Amino acid sequence: MRNDLVVDVTPTTISTALTEDGRLMTLQREKRDASYAVGNLYLAKVKKLMPGLNAAFVNVGHEKDAFLHYLDLGSQFNSYAQYIKTVRESRGRKSSTISKLKLQPDISKHGSISDLLTQGQELIVQVAKEPISTKGPRLTTEITFTGRFLVLTPFNEKISISQKIKDQAEKKRLRSLIESIKPRNFGVIIRTSAENKRAAELNAELKVLIKCWEDAIAKLQYCDPPTLLYEEESRAVSEIRDIFNPDFESIIVNDATIYEQIHNYVSLIAPERSEIVKLYTDDEPIFDHYSITRQIKSSFGKTVSFRSGAYIIIESTEALHVIDVNSGNRSKTSSDQESNALNVNLLAADEIARQLRLRDLGGIIVIDFIDMSKVENRQELYKHMKELMAKDRARHNILPLSKFGLMQITRQRVRPALDIVTEEECPSCGGKGVVQPSLLFTDKLKDKIDYLVHSLNVSNFIMYVHPFVDAYLKKGIVSEYMRWRYEYGRKFKIKPDQSLNYLEYRVIDKNKEEIDLKEEKDTSSSSVIKKEKRAHAKSKEKTEVTAE
Repeated sequence: MRNDLVVDVTPTTISTALTEDGRLMTLQREKRDASYAVGNLYLAKVKKLMPGLNAAFVNVGHEKDAFLHYLDLGSQFNSYAQYIKTVRESRGRKSSTISKLKLQPDISKHGSISDLLTQGQELIVQVAKEPISTKGPRLTTEITFTGRFLVLTPFNEKISISQKIKDQAEKKRLRSLIESIKPRNFGVIIRTSAENKRAAELNAELKVLIKCWEDAIAKLQYCDPPTLLYEEESRAVSEIRDIFNPDFESIIVNDATIYEQIHNYVSLIAPERSEIVKLYTDDEPIFDHYSITRQIKSSFGKTVSFRSGAYIIIESTEALHVIDVNSGNRSKTSSDQESNALNVNLLAADEIARQLRLRDLGGIIVIDFIDMSKVENRQELYKHMKELMAKDRARHNILPLSKFGLMQITRQRVRPALDIVTEEECPSCGGKGVVQPSLLFTDKLKDKIDYLVHSLNVSNFIMYVHPFVDAYLKKGIVSEYMRWRYEYGRKFKIKPDQSLNYLEYRVIDKNKEEIDLKEEKDTSSSSVIKKEKRAHAKSKEKTEVTAE
């Protein structure tokens, strides 16, 4: 199976799309300036204790207070709290390292939040779950630093090994190796990707993770809460760290800076595979070039069709998602109702497992499959779904079909579900049903080009339009596009973009920065006359007031 990762970088967002044999499997889209991402470290202050919830609300700088439960304090909270207090009190002086700390006894699993925290207390917290809907971030004080092969956990001595590593001799080698190189008072979780890795590679990554901790502690001495102490270098890099596979055929990026970051990271963790990272430089949008935009449009609606005319309907609330399976016109393909139901359900399970990953749906998922009377068919469907969901990195639990034909799935939710609206609202009428003549849209585009070239003195820009508009402008031997290019000195290009609505456009300058034309001044003569009339009216009104 061919795995490719396509990274689309725009001035405001980074989107990463994972494809398997060209089929879109996962899509992550995040703002470049987004805060409170999972893994970020903050110096925060306890704002309010809630003994009834056995939790506290903590100020990390978000508009909503973050939530910290007693069970998220970690067993070594006493050692953690003692060290934080020591570092905060040593401002201006060299603070003691964690290796010299004497670890305290573990806290009770059934204790009270009021026994450990006080209002106004300062803590180092890590985001465990991003803000979702009206809720603030969920926090933990059990700090971790995640690498490709290892996870570093301060304030404990425990070494854990991934259960997916089955070779006992390899487990023993990894454990003895980490014991020999890890500093005191640091725990390490050995990830599956560490299997058969050389000591030099593991030691190099461990040093990088320890340096991240030391940098955060150094910042802790001089800042006041709430302050960001540590965040990932790049969201694209953190995404690749979790999903990178030596079987990847290519990683294609359309931004030079992000390309360098990803190339450096892949060169560090897999030097022999660094050539798979490629820089995309064509003017055509990268998602259009790799047919990802079309798949997004067809995969994110309320109704999703799949093979042989069958389809599923997805309805969502904040924490519950309901999926209904329908056979569509496939019901005509078989005379046996039971086998037809089984075939549709198995195909639907393939698409549903993909949709859960693609939309990153979390919480409770209830699936209404087509009824099947045979127990062995229901068991086959349950087994098939478990096999499909085994590829899902999010923690999940699947229950067998109930007597009503419903399957229930719980899936970990650490960030908001990806919601992409595929229905296009008319940009001319705003959904009212009346639009300006479409033929006049080309006149509008020409006015924008004239404004950019003559008023703003912009050159070498690209105007992206809907593919239908692009085809209309470029039809014929002497096309409208060629006339414009001749008139304005070939200072621009027009390219199609499948993600745009029919009468929508966007402009990118030579530095790949988007030019906002929504606020431009209307230079038409009628507009100028109207503005002069308004200015004259205001002047007259001011004169009358002064006279009074």
